[in-house]
This record gives sequence, structure tokens and C-alpha cells, in this order.
Amino acid sequence: MKRCFYAVLMLIALVTFVGCKHVETYGDKKEAERKAISEFIAERGITVITEEKFQEQGDVTNLENNEYVYLTNKGIYMQIIHPGGGEELPEGNSYLVCRFMEYDIMAEDTMAINNTNEYAAIWDRMKVTRSSSTFTGTFESGVMYNTYGAAVPPGWLVPLSYIKPSRNIEENHAKVRIIVPHTQGHNVATTYVSPYFYEITYQLSY
Repeated sequence: MKRCFYAVLMLIALVTFVGCKHVETYGDKKEAERKAISEFIAERGITVITEEKFQEQGDVTNLENNEYVYLTNKGIYMQIIHPGGGEELPEGNSYLVCRFMEYDIMAEDTMAINNTNEYAAIWDRMKVTRSSSTFTGTFESGVMYNTYGAAVPPGWLVPLSYIKPSRNIEENHAKVRIIVPHTQGHNVATTYVSPYFYEITYQLSY
């Protein structure tokens, strides 16, 4: 009887040990995220440049070389397709409307959501507040608002330090591509430790 009891205990201990070995830690998830981003960069033929080189080039990324600047303190990779023909956002509140495409990098670079249909009535509208070099934002309507809620992902606000959105529909609007790690993403990204890729157009609104 004792022998049977000890055998059952050993079996429980073995199952618990094997189960624990397969628990994915936060560190494991971050490592998987880094690997996914590295593979994405390689597959897209992206040339990563430093912030120093980016500044030397006048805050410009060379599109012919498919350059993205790595912003160390944010963990974001950014390519400026067009800086825009307006002005830097002023202190206080501004309103922007955005067109975007979102890709889930962990899901084999598949498109998650977008609002790029040129005939679509809904653009994503957000209120942005600037205080010195700090930007905060809130979605007021649109696909991002309906999908993830009102909070603007921090990664969406990073390009605002480098672009000049305009209201003029005849001009090329400020447009960027960004690779956003989970720490700078929306609530789903942070929950699942997932990086996302975006192409975003920013236009000033009233």
C-alpha cells in the first residue's frame, strides 16, 4: 500500500516538474519578440541606422536603402516616408486624422486591421497634447478606437517629434513606417508581448 502511495506521489511530482518546464515566462516571450523583429527586419531587407547617423542626415531615412532608424530609448524602428509639408505640432492640443495599416509580426506578418480604403468614411481621429518634447494622445473615433479603445499606443506618438503634419490635401502628408515593440503598443500588444508593424499617414484636422 505504501509502495503504491509513493508511486503516485512520484508520478504527481514528475507531472508537475514536466508542466513547469513548459511554462513560458515573460523573459521567454520577450526573447521570442526580439527574434520575430529580427526576422522581420531581415525578410524585409531593412537597413538599420543609428540615431547619430539619422541626425547627421537631417532626421531623414534613405528610402532607396530602405533605412529605418533605431530609437534606442523606445525600442522602435522608424522609417520616414515623407516628413509632411506643415509645421511641428505646437504646445497644447492638436487634432490629427490618420490612415494606417497594422501588421501582427508574430502572426507571420499578417495584416490585423487597417482603414486605408480611400473611399472609407472613417479615418482614425485623435487628440494629441504636446508638453515640451512629450506627447500624449487619445483616439476619439475610428478603427483603432473601436478595436483597442481610446488610448493611443505610445509608438504612434514617437514620429510626431520628427514630422510636420499639414491640413493641405494637395500636399504629401506626413507618412511613416514603424516597428513597435509590445512596450510601446496597444493593450493587446502589451498583454501578449507582441510587436506590430505600421504604416501611418498623419494629417492635421480641426
